Formats: sequence, structure tokens, C-alpha cells
Amino acid sequence: MRLATWNVNSIRARVVRTVDFAVREGIDVLAMQEIKCKPEQFPYEAFEEAGYHVEAHGLNQWNGVAIASREPIEEVEYAFPDMPGFLKGHEGPDAPQEARAIGATIGGVKVWSLYVPNGRSLGDPHYLYKLHWLEALRGYTQRTLEASPGLPLALVGDFNIAPTDADNGDPTVVEGATTHVSPEERAAFQSLLDAGLSDTVRPLVPTGYTYWDYKQLRFPRNEGLRIDFILGSPALADGVVAAEIHRNERKGEIPSDHVPVVVDIDLAADEDDDDRPMIF
Repeated sequence: MRLATWNVNSIRARVVRTVDFAVREGIDVLAMQEIKCKPEQFPYEAFEEAGYHVEAHGLNQWNGVAIASREPIEEVEYAFPDMPGFLKGHEGPDAPQEARAIGATIGGVKVWSLYVPNGRSLGDPHYLYKLHWLEALRGYTQRTLEASPGLPLALVGDFNIAPTDADNGDPTVVEGATTHVSPEERAAFQSLLDAGLSDTVRPLVPTGYTYWDYKQLRFPRNEGLRIDFILGSPALADGVVAAEIHRNERKGEIPSDHVPVVVDIDLAADEDDDDRPMIF
């Protein structure tokens, strides 16, 4: 399986570019974030003509996530258990959920396309929402892997966290002053790893960012952030044989401010274990 994640920053504006990338790079499963449309507005035809099935989840012109796959998309979920909601000025467990997560089983792999809340600023209610959202995701991950330790699970997407100083090349992103690098956010990211996930890309791609702000020549100066990840359970991470950050997708006409991150997964079934999933 060639699995990719990409915050496309409006799929309707970048559908040609997105489909061209998927076809050119032989992507089997593409998780998208910030599609910025409702499902009925998604440009399915372009993907279908290229041989992809698509499941999309969006509620308005903000946020939104989707999965495109060459193989059938099964067991689709539009939120993970206990995922909190958010509405400014509305506190409590009944706040409406946003379109930030879509999960599905594809070729025996459980894939989640995730768009973690930004946080906005350290004093904003959105920052606390971000931490609560991540804690719920950690809880789901831990429970899932405790129940099914051999499950190939991939949590992929825009996490809006630069977990180490090496992941932050933007001089305006400063610990104590901005989100994405606060100790609490980094601890929340680490809690996902402690729950049983691994960063499948960094061991194979030791440098590089995945996001550059449109402002102040951030891309030409290479003042970026690494905030897009493919996190995998042991059963999935052990099968990752290659990885790439496609930096050149930040170039050209109307690029997203994020670039695709890709891993190649080879989970050949054990001849003695008929319960292992077959990965295309």
C-alpha cells in the first residue's frame, strides 16, 4: 500500500493538482484534510475517472476530511469515539462536532484522516479544545490497540503540532508565545506515541518540513513546520519500507501551504497466520 496524507486547503480549488499527484505517484490511499466543502460539493468525478473511490466528510466551507482509495473503502466512521465538539461561546459535552476525522478500513488497514484543531492562540478556548480533542484521540488509540494489538492502524493528517525543535523552522512560532510548540501540545503528541503509535516518516526522512505559511516568503526561505504525520501502530510501522515528503508540491500555481507525505507499506501475510491482513 502506498499511503499519503495531504492538507489540500480546498479540494475544489486544487482538484486537478491533487488527482495528478495521486496518479503520478501511484498513491493507493490518499487521506485529505481541509477539503473545505460538503460531501455533495466534493469533485468526485475527477477522482473516479482516475480509478479512486472517495468518502468525504464536511459540514461547511471550513475544515473537512476525505479518503480516496483504489480499493473499496469499508467501515466508514465520521468521528472517533468521544471526539469533542466546539462552538465559540458554547461549553459542555454537547458542543457540535466539527468535520475533523474520517476513518475507514482499506485492505485490512484502519486509516484515519485527521485534521487536528489549530488552537489559534494560547489563551483562546480553541486551544483547550485542541488539547481535549487530542486526549480523546489518545484514549481511542490506546483502547483500540489494547483490544487489537495486531491491528495495522494509521493515524494520518495535519496535527498542527511541531513535536520537536527540529520540526520548527518558522521564526514566528515561539514557545510561550504561539501554539503548535507549547509544552502541553507536545506532551499531547507524545501521549499518542506512548499509546502505541510511531512516527513512520522521520526515521526514513531525517529532515524536512511539511508546511510553509504563504506570508513573508516562508517557503523560499525554508522557514517551515513539520506538522503533517503518518503515525502507525506496531503492526503497520513495522511494514513501512520507504517514506517521502514531497516538498516540490509547494511550488507552482495555486499550491496548498502543505505538501503530501507518503509511505510505502509492505505487510506481506505470514504463511502461518491466516488472520494477518493482505495489503495491496
